[in-house]
Amino acid sequence: MKPEDLKAVRSFVKEHLGDRHAELDTFDDKPSEVYERFRETGLANWWLPEELGGRGLSLEDSVEIVNEIAYGDAGVAFTLFISVLGTSIVQLYGSDELKSRYLAPMAEGGSFCATLGSERTAGSELAKIETVVAADGDELVVTGEKFFSTNTDFADFLVVVARSAEDPEAYHAVLIPRDTPGVEIVKRWDVIGLRASYTYQVSLKGCRVPVANRLDGSGLRLLEIGLNASRILIAATAIGIARRIRDHCMTYAKSKPFRDGVLVESPVFAQRLGQMEMQIDVMKSHCLRAARDYDAIMAEPNAAPLFHRQGTLKSALTAKMFCGQAGWDAASVGSEMFGGLGYTNELHIGKLMRDMRYVSIVEGGDDVLRDLLFSRYVIPVPRRS
Repeated sequence: MKPEDLKAVRSFVKEHLGDRHAELDTFDDKPSEVYERFRETGLANWWLPEELGGRGLSLEDSVEIVNEIAYGDAGVAFTLFISVLGTSIVQLYGSDELKSRYLAPMAEGGSFCATLGSERTAGSELAKIETVVAADGDELVVTGEKFFSTNTDFADFLVVVARSAEDPEAYHAVLIPRDTPGVEIVKRWDVIGLRASYTYQVSLKGCRVPVANRLDGSGLRLLEIGLNASRILIAATAIGIARRIRDHCMTYAKSKPFRDGVLVESPVFAQRLGQMEMQIDVMKSHCLRAARDYDAIMAEPNAAPLFHRQGTLKSALTAKMFCGQAGWDAASVGSEMFGGLGYTNELHIGKLMRDMRYVSIVEGGDDVLRDLLFSRYVIPVPRRS
């Protein structure tokens, strides 16, 4: 990434997100003009490969970019990067024709895609997915109900994980264009944080696509692989939110009367903010380390089979878990600094707390990830650190 790229991101945050936290925290229409301003930086979908017309920036670069955008608004950051989940699956396991037809236009237009995995009864237990994909001649027919999916309504295409009608033990990932008949938005979820992002409940009613739209490999495994990139960037949003909390606390403490001076002169305040700074530093270090692990595999000519053998990266799991927990600790301390005002909607800190909470919830709650770490990296002795 060039220095001017990061400068462009910071300018975008300052000009278009800096003082709009109240507006972006409403339940109004999506901030389309914000997305358009980001497209003007030339960095929309910055991770898409150069051979498809993208910038080809690494996930390590992505951590820096998402950290900066999340400082302005984590919901906007989530909207702008979450397409990496679907595009990485298509990039690794889609045909050349699918990549040319769907990823190249995203690189050119700065548009979005969505991934549909979770269901009402198959939250974190994706093997219980009830959405079905059936073969019908040279077409696939997908039917089911998906619970949580971000960007779906304005996406170019959807990557849908479904159970095979022919073999209930098999799962597939199928690319479905958004305008396919049968794709219906049931509702937009009224989430408590990240309210500048748009997450939907979606119904799929007999959606027909060519057989060639099925991606290569087990749908559950492909989803697991795609989650590596998005989990690392979810963790990166916690860094930006925590930095904003730190700065919010410092601004407040400089003018808040306390005893014979102001709050910033209190040793207790200094200790709390020093602890917060340590957490921010370690959060960033671990996110960058996880991103480097991901980038090392993506740089290999046989990245797809390597990822298929590896599945979930340990560092991606631990980055998301640690950043969610350390970030929540920073948000709690920050809220306490404002006393009673920290428990109101009068100040920005309330929104920052609600935004931070998502890090430990979406794409696998901490208890789910603890269990995954235990089964993948504690029980198999050779895989322990």
